[in-house]
Amino acid sequence: MSFRTEMKSSSFSAGVFQDGLWLRRGLWTLFCCRLFLCTGALLPGTCEQRCFSGSCVNGTCLCDHGWVGDQCQHCQGRSRLTEPSGSLTDGPVNYKDKTKCTWLIEGYPEAVLRLRFNHYATECGWDHMYVFDGDSIYAPLVAVFSGLVVPETEGNRTVPEVVTTSGFALLHFFSDAAYNLTGFDVVYSINSCPNNCSAHGRCVAGDSKSSSVRCECDVYWKGEACDFPYCWNNCGSPDRGYCDLTGEKLCICNNSWQGPDCSIPDPSDEPYWFLPNIRPDARSLVRTSHKAVVQGELMWVIGGYNFNYNSFQMVINYNLENNSWDMVTSDSGPVQRYGHTLALYQDDIYMFGGKLEGISGNVTDELWVFNTQSRSWILRTPTVVALAQLYAVEGHTAHIVEMSHGEPVMIVLFGYSPIYSYVSHIQQYSLRTNSWLIVETRGARVQGGYGHSSVYDGSSHSLYVHGGYKALSFNKYGLVDHLYCYDVHTRTWFILKESGLARYLHSAVLISGAVLVFGGNTHNDTSISSGAKCFSSDFLSYDIACDEWTVLPKPDLYHDVSRFGHTAVVSNRSMYVFGGFSSVIHSDMLVYKSASCEAFTEQQLCQHAGPGIRCEWVRGECVPWDSHRADRKPSDIFCPDRSNATDEQCLHYSNCPTCTANTKGCQWCEDKTCISASSSCTQSVQNFTECRFRSEQTCNELTNCRSCSINIHCQWEPQMQECHAMPGQLCGEGWSLVDAACLRLNPSRDSYDNAQHYCKNLNGNIASLTSANQLDFILEEMQRYSFEKQLSPWVGLRKINISYWGWEDLSPFTNSTLHWLQGEPSDSGFCVHLEKAEVVGLRSKPCTAKTDGLVCEKPIASPNPSALPCTMPCSLRSTCDDCTSQATGCVWCSNTERCVDSNAYVVSFPYGQCLEWKTGDCRFQNCSGLQSCAECLEQLACGWCGDPSMTGQGRCVEGSYRGPVKRPNKQSHEMMLDASLCPRERGYDWVFIQCPACQCNGHSTCVNTSVCEQCMNFTTGPHCQSCLPGYYGDPTNGGKCQACRCNGHSNSCHAASGKCYCTTKGVKGDQCQLCDSMNRYLGNPLRGTCYYNLLIDYHFTFSLLQEDDQQYTAINFMASPDQSSKNLEMFINASHSFSLNITWSIGSTAGTVLSEEFSIVSKSNIKDFQNTFSCEGFSFRANPNITFYIYVSNFSWPIKIQISFSQHSSVMDLIQFFVTFFSCFLSLLLVAAVIWKIKQTFWASRRREELTRERRQMASRPFASVPVSLEVTEEGKEEEELLKDQVETLPSPIVIERSPECPHLASLASPQPAPLLIPHSRSQGTSKIRAWA
Repeated sequence: MSFRTEMKSSSFSAGVFQDGLWLRRGLWTLFCCRLFLCTGALLPGTCEQRCFSGSCVNGTCLCDHGWVGDQCQHCQGRSRLTEPSGSLTDGPVNYKDKTKCTWLIEGYPEAVLRLRFNHYATECGWDHMYVFDGDSIYAPLVAVFSGLVVPETEGNRTVPEVVTTSGFALLHFFSDAAYNLTGFDVVYSINSCPNNCSAHGRCVAGDSKSSSVRCECDVYWKGEACDFPYCWNNCGSPDRGYCDLTGEKLCICNNSWQGPDCSIPDPSDEPYWFLPNIRPDARSLVRTSHKAVVQGELMWVIGGYNFNYNSFQMVINYNLENNSWDMVTSDSGPVQRYGHTLALYQDDIYMFGGKLEGISGNVTDELWVFNTQSRSWILRTPTVVALAQLYAVEGHTAHIVEMSHGEPVMIVLFGYSPIYSYVSHIQQYSLRTNSWLIVETRGARVQGGYGHSSVYDGSSHSLYVHGGYKALSFNKYGLVDHLYCYDVHTRTWFILKESGLARYLHSAVLISGAVLVFGGNTHNDTSISSGAKCFSSDFLSYDIACDEWTVLPKPDLYHDVSRFGHTAVVSNRSMYVFGGFSSVIHSDMLVYKSASCEAFTEQQLCQHAGPGIRCEWVRGECVPWDSHRADRKPSDIFCPDRSNATDEQCLHYSNCPTCTANTKGCQWCEDKTCISASSSCTQSVQNFTECRFRSEQTCNELTNCRSCSINIHCQWEPQMQECHAMPGQLCGEGWSLVDAACLRLNPSRDSYDNAQHYCKNLNGNIASLTSANQLDFILEEMQRYSFEKQLSPWVGLRKINISYWGWEDLSPFTNSTLHWLQGEPSDSGFCVHLEKAEVVGLRSKPCTAKTDGLVCEKPIASPNPSALPCTMPCSLRSTCDDCTSQATGCVWCSNTERCVDSNAYVVSFPYGQCLEWKTGDCRFQNCSGLQSCAECLEQLACGWCGDPSMTGQGRCVEGSYRGPVKRPNKQSHEMMLDASLCPRERGYDWVFIQCPACQCNGHSTCVNTSVCEQCMNFTTGPHCQSCLPGYYGDPTNGGKCQACRCNGHSNSCHAASGKCYCTTKGVKGDQCQLCDSMNRYLGNPLRGTCYYNLLIDYHFTFSLLQEDDQQYTAINFMASPDQSSKNLEMFINASHSFSLNITWSIGSTAGTVLSEEFSIVSKSNIKDFQNTFSCEGFSFRANPNITFYIYVSNFSWPIKIQISFSQHSSVMDLIQFFVTFFSCFLSLLLVAAVIWKIKQTFWASRRREELTRERRQMASRPFASVPVSLEVTEEGKEEEELLKDQVETLPSPIVIERSPECPHLASLASPQPAPLLIPHSRSQGTSKIRAWA
């Protein structure tokens, strides 16, 4: 169960838990030390470790019955307690995995047994202790303990006490294979006073017939255990009230006074808790997971879960004025259910959904209406609008509200569906049209769950939803502390401040601007419990005006009021809490009277009232808070200063709407991250209306394959067990899926024809906007680009002829979704673009004109063909094998015969209804399938009926300690004793606690009471429970053993199935009746054996090295010569020694020897052998069908065998020699040529690299520039003119390389200029060139 998470809890409970743990371990240490001191040092034969519940025998702990472990420190199995008082425990250390311990406490008929759980710490929701009022699980269930049970106060008055009245008490503890905690310590007593009269009374004898006792309470104390005070201070008599000693012994307060002792003024600025009555629990009232509504002075309670439905009443009501109950009967109506919802409208109570307890725990979508006047039921059959999916759910909430147009509707929030998992949708039922629809919401993306609470604020038309058990990220599940607000009129979700205390199955009411949350299951799954309880008495207040949570004081009502699964309603500013579960199911009523705003007479006190109430000063008086008061000023609201959330607090919001629709102060940045509004962000969104909808937001809310697959935008990933959006598969990058079409807006400026060409390049077309959703999407996209430029994109509407316009997809233009702008269409326009000015409309233009933007569309691609179809939901699997096969993630509960999703186990069985769950091993689903006494007594529902032979043989049947039971008829759920199923007068022996000592399964009698004397019928074992080697069957409980049928190829077989372990390789089949022909084994094992058919001139290796080869001790071969003129050479060797036999025969067909075999070789204990069979000696020509058979046997595993048969010629084949020689020679020449060519190429490449490197080195040397001037004589003027015409710029520098071999050239690099004379011979005269270096 890796999906479990860890949760911390209050330090007080943790301290109590740790104190109990150290006390238990301290006692264990003291026990060990005492034993050590008494016995001294370890003596020979003594145990190294002390035995807790057993004795030391030969250095080993021999455990007493009901105990196991190397120190006998863990309970296991069934035990019987008969003392008038005693205790029971799981052991001195943490209990072990998969523990099943059962204790039967036997008193006398109709005796009262009291059990006190002084310490109890187990894994909440998974490890349970069941208490039955009787001697079997068919007796009434009275308590189910799980989690942590500790006293709420220093005294013992809040320690749970459980009572049984049948004279028996059956306690059964079951733990799974996950977390192990410290376990429990329980004390019991027979015929004792409850809680020792709480030290406020004395225990006196009661009715002599039952020998019972009762408490005689001291003055001012009352109750069965004298644990409730009454009339304290005489009710302030005579000024404030008086004590009424008749009936309930309550204070009757005078006017202007209130409270249990009339000490609180009325109205009061202080709240208080009280109990309206403490009458003994009535079985018809006890319930949990019920629902209640208030109509006038009546609180109507309908449905709920009860351990025993024998006297359960479906509909009851409670009069809030006189504190009295009324049972409502009806001739017909719905079956019992829990986890449903109730909503009141006028005189009708609407009941929707829930789990049907009597029909295999199915969750329903039934809608029933109960009329409070006629007290009759009507089943509604609503329609579903737009083919929406109606969800059958449990653990949801519902409210009837009026929409903005005045229509009454029922809003159903979330819930758990066994088919679709945790539902995040809102289902809305119209009372007028009798129809359902799924609401499309705006704002934050919220995650639905099971067991949340919700209240409706009519002044603001808002629903507040808190807590629940739901799917978390990364395929995990657990409790949450979320608070959502849903605006009914705008259909918008907002996320408010978390409470910090996660819970589910709690209650919530709205009083004077404050949401009051009480109780609930607060314990997440944990590996180390730090004190959190499954059920709590936490009392929280949420101030709507300030978005602030406050923890209020817990109720102090003289006993533990922790619970979950209760219900709470409001009447006259008082909260009434009824029922619930805290190991036992309650029927008590708790009342919380809130402070009254009228008690505050000053403005400052009024405005600072609370916590738990919000008041405001209006026209000189203090009145309850109204969320929508029109004349309120901001200064009228006094709230603590709040700063924006940090980036870390905002980062867990993974989408834009959720990031911007909360009260933390977050913003959505362009990099798709949510950060604090006070942080810097280049392009941010701070209003959810500006967010772009993305399909992955919806897909992430879907938590199983079925809910994911019904959404076209989503696809289920079976490996990750997550739902992902499919735009990438359906549309592609840059496209958006809208109404089964892929749309894309491009902001570029272009003509219609170019836009059409662009879309066709994307395998699409200009978009035909034929639906409102497509138009809305394009308008949102245009809004995103509005800060850059105003778009007016082309759409796929064209003029077909002079008067007809049509879309590109050939659909006609109806002018319904889109309309022409005023004055349109113009005569010159043949193409159309969308324009958004004051209104949205169409405008025509010439197709060659340009506009900003274009819209493309293309059809949806086929969904991922590799996606696997959804498997059948767990709830639809009706058998254990179907439920637990193929790693379906399902869990099978045997006693309820239900298959549930492992991720929803705790919500499927919130009250421990499943006695034991399993994910495999479905062999025994009823008692009759169990064949031994030990297996029988492992199942809590079964007992063993031993036959008169007293040899351990018998049968397993459903039963109790007193005898076997059976159902009176198929329709009955009760079991009745039936002694005829195991008649003692005929010698049968009924066993329920411990199996008889003699357990020989009917195959032997016993000596010394428990030792089987001699196992008969081919059986063996300490209890004759196994078949002898060579035999198979199930000898338990008188079963028979049969000889293995292996056709001589094996002496052993599978002990249960009889499948033979064939010892010859190549022989196969359950009875060794076949040859492995697929692997070249031939023969007939029914009349001989199987042979591997060897080929001549091949070498074969057989490696028998695998674990499956351990059984083989023999392998056979056969070979026939291919050529009649050549000798046959044979060679064989092996890694271990073996025996070898070789025969030959002249007649065989497909491995079957048809004539006599003649022995050639017979050897043993050899590792290799070779021989030559002469073609003349065996007359290969005369016997063309001659076959040689090789039998290899008596080897051990592992072994490796090599064998070959060959026929070689004595004269060398010259042609073959020369062909081989020249082939090798030519191949060698070819290889040499290739190598030489590679070498030449490599040398040429290196030479080119060297030349390039030399040139680069020369070019990198220093150089000098030499300006040249010419001195020309008169004779050379003509040449000078020519030079002027040809040379327009200065001459280029002359580069002279420095060289150590030319020292005179090196001087050119010196910084001092030096003249250089160069002779010029182009004319008759002499020219001089002056060069300056």
